[in-house]
Formats: sequence, C-alpha cells, structure tokens
Amino acid sequence: MAYSDFSLRKAKQDFGLTTVEDGKFLPKIEPISPSPVLAQLLEESIPWAIAVGTEKAKSEMIVAPTLLEVKRLLERKISVFSGSDFTVDSSVGLNGVCDFLISRSPEQFEIEVPVVVLVAAKRDNLNSGLGQCIAEMVAAQRFNEAYDHPLPTIYGSVTTGTAWRFHELPRLVEGRGFLQPHQLERTY
Repeated sequence: MAYSDFSLRKAKQDFGLTTVEDGKFLPKIEPISPSPVLAQLLEESIPWAIAVGTEKAKSEMIVAPTLLEVKRLLERKISVFSGSDFTVDSSVGLNGVCDFLISRSPEQFEIEVPVVVLVAAKRDNLNSGLGQCIAEMVAAQRFNEAYDHPLPTIYGSVTTGTAWRFHELPRLVEGRGFLQPHQLERTY
C-alpha cells in the first residue's frame, strides 16, 4: 500500500482521525503579489495546463512554480521536493512518492526535518486526494518525531492547480487527532 492508495475513510480509520469541517485556521493576511516572472509564467501556463488537463501538466506548470516562489519569498530557508520517495513506515502504508513536500530545512539534497507541508496534486477532484494528503501528513508527523523534531501542527494541501484546499493536522495525542480542512477563498 502507498500514500495514493488511501481514501479519506481509510486514512481516518487507520490513524484515528476525526474531521472538523468548520474550523478556520489560516491566518488573515494581506495577499502577496507574485513576482513579475511568476505572474508571466502563470499567465501563459495556466491556460495551457488547464487545456491539457493532466495532473502532470498542472503540477509542473502551476504548482511547482508557485511553491518555488514561496521558497524565494522565504529567502530559500525552506526546501521543496517534487516526486520524492518519503517512506516512513511501510508496515502501515506510510510509503511512496509525495507529489510535493516542504521542509523548514534549506537542505535540498535529501529530505530533512522538520517536514511541515505536504501537497497532493490532483487532475480534477480535490476530494480524491484527501486520503493521500492525510496519510502523508501523518507520515510527516512520525518522521519529525523519529528524528526528535516534533511539531505542533503539520499542514497539507490538495490542489488541482487552480483550486487549493488546505488542511492542518495537530499533533496526535493518544492516537487521536483532528483534521481541519479549509477551502482557499480565491481560486485562479
């Protein structure tokens, strides 16, 4: 079993999670304008990626440039991985390739703690990526804890490239946790 094999139901059941659908956790911040380079790239690539319609096109032409812009804005103090193996505990299905993974470590040669954000890119349906994203978030918690770097919260996102849904997974306490989804109010 791999991350992509998890449904929402299976992830909640296997990891003892409950969803809280009315939670608001994203802070109110002023929108940040993209750099002129990103703005021009997205202006050209979004229509193309939507027309092609594949997960790969959207990942390469919308999601990856957006995450690299975040890295630039954070002065390269984070690392962004794409298509990297993130096997944490294959005995419970926490293995496989993550679409995108962000660590607060600037180390780019290999994934280092702390892993803070997981992004699952999907072709059309945000809900189809929920189980995968949750399993990856649980894996990030366990990975960070295994290397003595537990974090209070792990974040995740499922995106089609033009719509993003964000989630937070507070640190599991006694095997129970609450997953809070939040729909981004603005889509491109």
